[in-house]
Amino acid sequence: MEQVRIRLPEKVQWIIRKLKEQGFDAYAVGGCVRDSILGREPEDWDITTSAKPEEIKQIFRRTVDTGIEHGTVTVLAEKEGFEVTTYRIDGEYEDGRHPKEVWFTGKLAEDLKRRDFTINAMAYNDEDGLCDLFGGQEDLQKGIIRCVGDARERFTEDALRILRAVRFSAQLGFSMEEKTKEAAGALAGTLVKISAERIQSELVKLLVSPHPEEMLTAWELGITKVILPEFDRMMETTQETPHHMYNVGVHTVEALKHIRADRILRLSMLFHDMGKPEYKTMDPDGTAHFKKHAIGSERLSKEIMRRLKFDNDTIRKVSKLVYYHDYRMPPNRRLVRRAVNKIGKDLFPYYLEIRMADTLAQSLYHRDDKISDIEGVAKCFQEIVDEGECVSLKELAVTGKDLIDAGISPGPQMGEILNALLEEVLEDPEKNQTDYLITRAANMNHL
Repeated sequence: MEQVRIRLPEKVQWIIRKLKEQGFDAYAVGGCVRDSILGREPEDWDITTSAKPEEIKQIFRRTVDTGIEHGTVTVLAEKEGFEVTTYRIDGEYEDGRHPKEVWFTGKLAEDLKRRDFTINAMAYNDEDGLCDLFGGQEDLQKGIIRCVGDARERFTEDALRILRAVRFSAQLGFSMEEKTKEAAGALAGTLVKISAERIQSELVKLLVSPHPEEMLTAWELGITKVILPEFDRMMETTQETPHHMYNVGVHTVEALKHIRADRILRLSMLFHDMGKPEYKTMDPDGTAHFKKHAIGSERLSKEIMRRLKFDNDTIRKVSKLVYYHDYRMPPNRRLVRRAVNKIGKDLFPYYLEIRMADTLAQSLYHRDDKISDIEGVAKCFQEIVDEGECVSLKELAVTGKDLIDAGISPGPQMGEILNALLEEVLEDPEKNQTDYLITRAANMNHL
């Protein structure tokens, strides 16, 4: 195999050089080496060294103790931080996530063999070139995710690696090596030991990857049964309707593939039909219905996102999009204005993308009509935006202060008057004129 040359950033070279000048080994290690070989831009650069944490701190003037008990010190090069970690051997893993203790070692090989996958267990510096003891480069060429050493041992040490294996498959378009896959399936149940925050982070990375269909691998291996049992229920729910050709779970995965890799959009797509298993009814002729399933999907999306410790802004946006994902109106400006008022101007473009992805993941039944309808609504929305038509109280040509100045007392009635004015303007945007609205408000106040 040809000798790999990696262009290390200047600051990384400077840190490695400074450590080597003091007689220590130092290498760029892990994901940055993997991404560089693949021709991808590394997100961050990690460095591993034979220097102990206190020695690292003596060599560099500006450092932060980020994980000093595990040998990690962040070295600041100008305003940028680089994690520098001492070669280490991990002790026993008691909780399926963290080693009870770590021992520092002077041997790079000892450090690399404790890492998760071969493609993440390579080190590099300009002087020594690539150190690849476990066939990582070959696995990169073959497109394989394979554990370093014994897969069961690696997954027993840290159960999160089971989900990471699927996530890397999704991000890189790789397949899992057979023994790695077997061990992942056998030990999937141990993911119960992993914190919600860690699960959330890996799940989102999987969802926004180029291959969100790896959700099906997570389901096959029993991973979703632990981290997202609601997905398993979707996989068990068939859709006996001309509009669909897949079960609810496979339809969801198809919809994920048809929407761009945006966090809010992919999460909304994951949850949009989650209420269907609970809302399914069957006609005597064998036709399935899922009336009002969006209500159940919204409720489940909130429950799951809270369980996985998502932030409130994500929960608000995603649950609203899930609730309205099936909300339809003909391409009529007046009706579209009302829809924008309900859904929100900021979320309406997302709503349109969700409607389109949902449609493309259904059967061909009336597909052209559905697409034409969505495109018509999108055109109406664009015209509403271009012409600056009012769709919310904040775009109304009068404010509460204007009404107070016009002699209307503050209180609940003012809110009712503002909403009544908005109703008029939603019907006829031409009426969004300050003078007209103040006159209307004064009339309403006297009623």
